[in-house]
Amino acid sequence: MEQLRELPGETAPAIEEPFLDFGDVPPARSASASDSPAPGKIVLKRVEDWRARFDEWRNEASRRFEGIDIAPDLAEDIGSRRWFRGLGTMLGLSAVALALWPDFAPLEARPAMAIDQTARDEFRSQMILPLALGADSGRQMGAGPRVIPLASAPERPQVELVATLSRGDSFERMLQRAGVGPSDAARVQELIAGEMPLDQIEPGTTIDITLGRRPAPGAARPLDDLSFRARFDLELEVLNDNGNLSLRRNVIRVDDTPLRIRGTVGQSLYRSARAAGAPSSAVQEFIKALDGQIDLERSVRATDEFDIIVAYRRAATGERQAGKVLYAGIDRDGKPKTQLMRWGQDGNFFEASGVGEQRGGMVSPVPGRLTSGYGMRRHPILGYRRMHSGVDFSARYGTPIVAVTDGRVAAAGRMGGCGIAVRLSHGNGLSTRYCHMSRMAVNSGQQVRRGQVIGYVGSTGLSTGAHLHYEMYRNGRAVDPRTVNFVTRAQLEGRELMSFRAALSELKMIEPGAALEDLELQPSEIAAPKREIEKIDNKRKIG
Repeated sequence: MEQLRELPGETAPAIEEPFLDFGDVPPARSASASDSPAPGKIVLKRVEDWRARFDEWRNEASRRFEGIDIAPDLAEDIGSRRWFRGLGTMLGLSAVALALWPDFAPLEARPAMAIDQTARDEFRSQMILPLALGADSGRQMGAGPRVIPLASAPERPQVELVATLSRGDSFERMLQRAGVGPSDAARVQELIAGEMPLDQIEPGTTIDITLGRRPAPGAARPLDDLSFRARFDLELEVLNDNGNLSLRRNVIRVDDTPLRIRGTVGQSLYRSARAAGAPSSAVQEFIKALDGQIDLERSVRATDEFDIIVAYRRAATGERQAGKVLYAGIDRDGKPKTQLMRWGQDGNFFEASGVGEQRGGMVSPVPGRLTSGYGMRRHPILGYRRMHSGVDFSARYGTPIVAVTDGRVAAAGRMGGCGIAVRLSHGNGLSTRYCHMSRMAVNSGQQVRRGQVIGYVGSTGLSTGAHLHYEMYRNGRAVDPRTVNFVTRAQLEGRELMSFRAALSELKMIEPGAALEDLELQPSEIAAPKREIEKIDNKRKIG
């Protein structure tokens, strides 16, 4: 190989070695620089990422498929080549779907295991059967040679059970269902009927029954003891004394001090009263009594105090019984603002001044629409114009008719063209009449209250169909019932007013919550301990 020598005074030409350029662009480039690669420079383009290539391929495929109409709309261009091509596509896809439809042939299962009597007994020994089916599952040990079978299974010497008197049931039938013999049941009913009427025993009363040993196999058990709470203040007990049944009365001491509950009204009168311990029924009755006298939304403030006095009974045995509301009051700034007390046989509320609760306005006699008004009209049966001295209500046959307000039955019976009718006198010269009834529910001279049923809709007398003809009279002259809207309030006077105020003063002397304390037991009311452990608990203090 020849060697190159550098001659003196001459410069050897520069030999450019090749190098790689990956196409990176320098940050600054001269405007006069040429875009052509320098001699000896190998330019390689940077390989793009596979995600970019996949996106490019997907976009290209999407553009191509957009031009192909794979599933034409068969509702357009019916009968064209495009439509038939779409029909063929649909039929082809349907055929593929039917070809791939699963088979409903039964699956092959493992053959059932052969179970003999030994395996069946083993399975049964591991079962747990309910008591209703005998509960004879589980492993049982066979009787050995020393086991002596009994001629008959022994029974309990006594059976204690609880029976409940149902509504419409008789005392004797209830005892017989509980297992008491017919003769004992008849004797018990006779003893109790001699002490109190059987219909006074409330449905749902529980009776504790103790039956003794049978005198002979298959015979009914004799009654050893029977006791139940006949009334809140009375317990009856039937005892067996050598086969003779006798009745013993256990009178229970009861305290009738009413329960007084006071508290602040707050955001809700109902919730505040319930939180103070008042029964829900008493709170509802309390609010109803106040609502008939004052406007609860406007007249009662959150800072006012409510005062409720409820009839309350405490038994020496610990039972308690709440009754009706006796007093309903609202106090403001320590002074009574509203005072209502229940008074009289009807149980109406009266103010402290002796004025009864307000009964304003008249109720509709029937729940029907008005079909004929008051005034001159052509009679549908007689055929000529005459005065229609009332109004007609449309109602079905048998619909209850109620009194529009309190009053007294002045007359009841057939009244000519009115048919079966009832006439009520409301005082102050006002009276009402209800005609064409199918039947009456009151008698002449009877006192009725607003909303009480006095009869039923019919079509007696001069009537073309079932409806109510309602009339109102003032001092004996007919008036339009739609123009009268009166208010009734009772007023106590004389001795009755004095008795009312005395009872109110006595009622307000009751301390709040005093009736919640238990009654102190008297020595005769303390039951003697029956077990030794109870004797230890009831130690006597010495010294």
